[in-house]
Amino acid sequence: MVAGIHDQSTAVQLANFLMSLRKAFPFVPLVQCRTWLEAFELLRHCLDQPTRIKGKRVIFIDEFPWLATRKSGFLAAFDNFWNSYASRQRDLAVIVCGSAAAWMIRHIVDSRGGLHNRLTRRIRLEPFRLDEVEQYLKYRRIRWDQRQIVMACMALGGIPHYLNLIQPGQSAAQCVDAECFRSAGMLHDEYRNLYAALFESCDTHEAIVKVLATSWSGLTRDQVLARARLSSGGGVTKAIEELQLSGFVTETFSLDKKAKGSLLRLTDEFSVFYWHWMHSAAAAKSWLRQSAGRRYDAWCGYAFEAVCFKHVSAICRAIGIADVETHAASWRYVAETGTDDEGAQIDLLLDRADHCINICEIKFSDKPFVITKSCAQELERKLRVFRARSGRKQTLFLTMITPHGIVPNQYSEGLVTNEVVLNDLFASQHRPPDRI
Repeated sequence: MVAGIHDQSTAVQLANFLMSLRKAFPFVPLVQCRTWLEAFELLRHCLDQPTRIKGKRVIFIDEFPWLATRKSGFLAAFDNFWNSYASRQRDLAVIVCGSAAAWMIRHIVDSRGGLHNRLTRRIRLEPFRLDEVEQYLKYRRIRWDQRQIVMACMALGGIPHYLNLIQPGQSAAQCVDAECFRSAGMLHDEYRNLYAALFESCDTHEAIVKVLATSWSGLTRDQVLARARLSSGGGVTKAIEELQLSGFVTETFSLDKKAKGSLLRLTDEFSVFYWHWMHSAAAAKSWLRQSAGRRYDAWCGYAFEAVCFKHVSAICRAIGIADVETHAASWRYVAETGTDDEGAQIDLLLDRADHCINICEIKFSDKPFVITKSCAQELERKLRVFRARSGRKQTLFLTMITPHGIVPNQYSEGLVTNEVVLNDLFASQHRPPDRI
């Protein structure tokens, strides 16, 4: 096994490679390789030596992108090693991985050079879903209820490395306070290093993320460019694509599935949390105190929406449409100034192949949600505006998504068709096939 070292020269990477090689093959001569071609030739020599070991031999290269520095010749040398030697060894498996997902997809998965169509297996490690977080914490003997898990995920996401910081006996708020707001916390300076570690020339990436963090409902590409003061061009397009490939940004298409009306959302929970809470002067305050204020209650509403967006398949299963082809989308209508038009925005709707549409209303609360007279009037207004301005004739179903359900009353009856609660979001489910 060898692991690349971030932001180091070719000479340092080669030295690290040789040290790893000598650990696996003590007989390796003390030679100094000047190029990656020489280094892989030495690896080939080691692999050709007689051995008593039976079974598969494995070469594991971690943080692959960090080895492939500019003008290093690493990728070409690896390409030559694989095609001329490794691919012909039936007892040899070569595993490469890297945290820079965009780089791996561009240069390995979608390679147009010597590595084109050479992969035999692909594994895309995605953040844990809610049910997987629950299983992981139980494995670590951390007995949290579903609310605690959701509160942690709204700040840290489903990243196993972050979740590993949770200690038995802590609440979600205590964990976030200790790791994000204390100077000794493991995530206190995480954001400063995160994008630099994943993307080369990350200034554009960070500018895009900062702007997207200001809008929960998402921004169009033109709005991102304007607010970030970026000029349209290949560099921005590449940065947006890399942020999408790496799971930081998600593109939500409009109801008509046209890219022109699509919205870009920042869906990396930790990045959102950083820009809302950690980058300002408030970061010096205890999170336990901040999380007891009104601003936190408002933030929870939006953060819970973000969690729901990542569990659309669970929502579909809960309302019985898992087997129906469904397009998840956002919709908005902006009324023209000076007119009597009504505007409306629907953050999540499910456009179904059986000629029905679920209009999803997401509300976060610590107890069953009560639909009041004014709330019912607002929900009916949304449905009315959508019906009038979308041009859609399908049957509309209002779906309420809340942690603990809704209280049945005169306003919910005849208005709400489906309910989705935390138990539904936590329901175990199989992941969809990889689409990388």
